[in-house]
Amino acid sequence: MTLLVPDVGELNLLNRALGKVTPTNLTLALFTSNTTPADGDTLATYTKMTATFGYADITLTMANWTVTTIANVASATYAQQTWTFTGAAGNQYGYVIHDGTSIVYAERFSAGPYNILNNGDIIRVTPVVTLSKV
Repeated sequence: MTLLVPDVGELNLLNRALGKVTPTNLTLALFTSNTTPADGDTLATYTKMTATFGYADITLTMANWTVTTIANVASATYAQQTWTFTGAAGNQYGYVIHDGTSIVYAERFSAGPYNILNNGDIIRVTPVVTLSKV
């Protein structure tokens, strides 16, 4: 599925871009709810992964994003992030990026959900945000 920036995420991004709020590091979290991202979503829409078994939310440090522009398309990319599980953690439907209180964007795994059953099961996510002219 395609990444979706819900209405509150659009406000969050604009407030950050215009300096109305002090930008902070973002957090990458898996979600376990069978949720399809939608415009009206908030962070509370998603049941974030809380099991242990090798899982922890990942901090996305602001300085580590790489921003490029090619043919009038700007992209911000973060290095691939990996979770290696140490036990059964159930279905993971996608990921959400948030600032601790408000969602920025979410994406449902197109080939998911991924059912984490075994020690050594892995999920990898490469966060990318692209802006282009419509």
